Amino acid sequence: MTVHAAIPVDAVPDPSQDFAVVDLPAAEVATLVHDGPMEQVIPSVQALARWIDAHGYTSVGPAREVTLSCPNCGDHSVTELQEPVARP
Repeated sequence: MTVHAAIPVDAVPDPSQDFAVVDLPAAEVATLVHDGPMEQVIPSVQALARWIDAHGYTSVGPAREVTLSCPNCGDHSVTELQEPVARP
């Protein structure tokens, strides 16, 4: 299984390390801000999916999550859910 994770990088990585730095392609995205623990994110993901469908878009790529606030990653975390979209 391949897993992608993202962090801001402001330096060239050490080539001896076993990871690659790539730029994400620009994308039109539908977004929703989830306020709460990630264990409770499913209703937010479903709400975003319903909005995408109701407005005539289709998902066209892997979803992205951007952590906006994570005080000890407990009940007070805030995460932006991003779903790349296009009109058919």
